[in-house]
Amino acid sequence: MSNQITTNILVSGIGGQGVMTAAEILSQAALFQGYDVKKTEVAGMAQRGGVVTSHVRFGEQVLSPAIPPGEADILVGFEPAEALRWCSHLKPGGVAMVNRLRQEPPVVTLGLYDYPDEPVEQIRQAGIDVHAFDAGAIARELGNAKLVNTVMLGAISKYLPFPGDALKDAILDRFRANKPKLVGINEKAFEAGRDAEANN
Repeated sequence: MSNQITTNILVSGIGGQGVMTAAEILSQAALFQGYDVKKTEVAGMAQRGGVVTSHVRFGEQVLSPAIPPGEADILVGFEPAEALRWCSHLKPGGVAMVNRLRQEPPVVTLGLYDYPDEPVEQIRQAGIDVHAFDAGAIARELGNAKLVNTVMLGAISKYLPFPGDALKDAILDRFRANKPKLVGINEKAFEAGRDAEANN
């Protein structure tokens, strides 16, 4: 295993979308692969649909949990406007994986912030490699709207410095321990995310 370089993954979205759960699973999978892992979260009224971000960093030795601007390898955007807000954290050649499902945070509904026009296109115009699809629609087709985070993790699995199946195993092990009836549908969601990335 070569783990000399630190991998930086920034996960952003709205409270209730599973941002923190996704970051926790990513961290667990990296730990299982023998990496030193650091994680930090910023939740603004997360339980009320506010903005949530989580930084996940792993490598041979990681000293700080915060990803400096311009150094994220992967941006996982659970909501397109939030992905646009954080895309400046990506390094040149970084990848943005974006859920197209629009979910306005309270700052928009209160009139404090204008929702951007075509946020995915704005990210693309910045020269960023964007893979965008409606993870919410995929989750609903599978029968459970809460599967969005598993879909998004499946979508980034090929960009990790360890086998994607190691991430899938970390997800499924979590359900085997707590909710075994959900193992099968989460496996389908993970593979659906892989397919969505391949087609975008």
